[in-house]
Amino acid sequence: MYDQIKELPLEEQVEWLTRDLVSVKSVNGTEGEVQIAERLETIIRSFPYFKQHPDQVWTIALNHDALGRKNVFALLKSDVATTKTIIYHGHIDTVGIDDFGPLEHQALDPDALRDYFASYEKDQDVRNDAQSGDWLFGRGALDMKSGDAVHLANLLYYSQHRQLLNGNLLVMFNPVEENDHRGVIDAVDELIRLKSEQHLEFQLALNTDFVSPLYKGDTKRYIYTGAAGKLLGCFFIRGRETHVGETLNGIDPTLIASRINEALNNNMTYAEKIADEVILPASCLYQRDRKAFYNVQTAGAAHLYFNYFLYERAPEEVLSQLKHVAEKACAELADYLKAQYQVFAANCGLLGSAPDWTTPVQTFSEMAAEAKRVGIDIETLTEDAIRGHDNEDFRQRSFRIIEALEAAMGDKRQKVIVFFAPPYCPHNFLRKDVPTEKRCDEILDQVLAEAAPEFGEQFAKKRFFPYLADSSYLSISETADETEAILANFPGWGRIYGIPLDAIRQLNIPCLDIGVYGKRAHTWMERVYKPYSFTKVPTLIRRLTESVLSGSVEREQRH
Repeated sequence: MYDQIKELPLEEQVEWLTRDLVSVKSVNGTEGEVQIAERLETIIRSFPYFKQHPDQVWTIALNHDALGRKNVFALLKSDVATTKTIIYHGHIDTVGIDDFGPLEHQALDPDALRDYFASYEKDQDVRNDAQSGDWLFGRGALDMKSGDAVHLANLLYYSQHRQLLNGNLLVMFNPVEENDHRGVIDAVDELIRLKSEQHLEFQLALNTDFVSPLYKGDTKRYIYTGAAGKLLGCFFIRGRETHVGETLNGIDPTLIASRINEALNNNMTYAEKIADEVILPASCLYQRDRKAFYNVQTAGAAHLYFNYFLYERAPEEVLSQLKHVAEKACAELADYLKAQYQVFAANCGLLGSAPDWTTPVQTFSEMAAEAKRVGIDIETLTEDAIRGHDNEDFRQRSFRIIEALEAAMGDKRQKVIVFFAPPYCPHNFLRKDVPTEKRCDEILDQVLAEAAPEFGEQFAKKRFFPYLADSSYLSISETADETEAILANFPGWGRIYGIPLDAIRQLNIPCLDIGVYGKRAHTWMERVYKPYSFTKVPTLIRRLTESVLSGSVEREQRH
C-alpha cells in the first residue's frame, strides 16, 4: 500500500486510504471486523519504518471472542530516548448496510453513491453535496474510516520525519465500538502493560471519531475535550395478570412501561443542566411485554430500557432519578385505575371494595439485599440463571437474572425493579485542577487560535463528545465511591459483563476528539467532507502532537 500513496499529497493520501478501508465490509458483529484489522496491519507493515521494525506492529485477539476479532497496535518510537507518548486511536467497525435498500450492493462504492445522489431529487442537500465533488460517500466513510485514514497518514508522515517528534506515537485501532466497546476495553490491559514494561507516559489520547453540524446551516468545526458517559437504565416490570373480562382487577405492566417511557423519553426535564454543551435527554432503546403468544390474558411482565447520558452527574443520581420516575408512574397509574374502576363499578352497580393497584419500586441492590436475608446465594443464582446462555444478548441475560431472583423469592406480585445493564461508558473531561489535563487544554486553545484564521474555519470547543466513543475507556472522572452504585445495581457484574475501572483510573489519559467532519452518519446518506477532513484535520493533529510532546506550543516547523 505504501507504493500507492508515497508520492501523493496529504489530502490524496487520506482519500486513498479512506476508500481502501471503506471497501472492506466491517459491519459490527461479523467476520469483516477481522478482515479490516488484517487490512490495517498490512497497510502499516508496508511502511518502510515498520518493515525495518516489524516487532513494533502487533495484534491482540479479544478475550473469548467467537469471531476472533482483534486490536491492532503500532508503536513509532522517537529517535531520542523518551517515555512521553501520544495515542492515536479509532474504531474499525461500522453499522450495517441494510438501510441502503436497493443500493446495498453499492454501499461500499463511494463513486457509485456519488453518482446516484447527484441526481437524487428527494433531498436537495445531499444532491448539492454529491454534485460538488467535495464529499465522499459510503458506509464507514464518515464513521469512522476517514478518521482511521487520518491516523495512518500521520503515522506514515512521522515515520518519515521522526526528528519532529520529541516523543513516541502509539496507534491503536479497535473493533466492537458500535455496540459494547469490547475492543478498547480489552486494549486497556495492553496499555497498562506498555506503561509498565516500556515505561510509556501517555500524554494524550487523540480520537478522530466524526463530528457533524448541530443544526441546519451550522458551519462550526467542533473539537471535544472529553467524552460523554452512558448508562443503560433498565426497568423490570411485573404486573398483575388477569383475564380481559376482569381487566380492571389487574395491573398491566405495559401501562407502567408506557408511563415511564412518556416521562423519560426525550424529556429534557431530567437531563443535566450544563451551559453551552450538547446535553441529550434519555432515549428509549427497548420496550416490550413478555407474552410469547396470543391469549386473552393481560401481559405478566414487561422490559424497558433507556440510553442515559452522563456528563457531570454521578451514577447514583441517575439511579435515584430512575427510581423516582418509576414511583411517580406507578402512583399515577394507581390513581388512574382507581378512577376508572369507580366509573366501572357505578355503571355495573358493584358494591364490593376496589382492588389495590399499589406497585412497589425497588433497585436491584435492594431486591438482592432482601434475597440475601432469606438465605439466597446471589452468585450461585446468577450462575444458574445464565448457564447455557453465553451467546444471548447482555441485556436479556440481565433480565434473566432478575426473573430467576424473583422466582427464588417466590414473589411474583406486581413490582418494578430498577437496574443497570451493559454497556457502561464512563465519562471524562479535562479538569483544570489536574496539571497534565490543564496543559493539554491550554495547548489546544493556542493551536486552534492560530489555525482558525489560517484555515478560514470557526472552531468551537466543547467538553463532551456528544456521541458514544471509545475515549470513555481511557479516562474516568468518576471516583470509586461514585461508581459503587453501578456495581451494586448491575446484575451479573463481573460475570456477564464488567470493565476494568481500576485500570482505567490508573491510565487516566487526557482525551480529545479532533474528528473528521461530515453528515448523516449511520444512514445511507453518510458522507465525509474532504476539504476539511483530509487536510485540515491531520494538520491540526500534527501541530497538537508536536506541541504536546515538545512541552510548548512553539513548533520548529509548520506543515
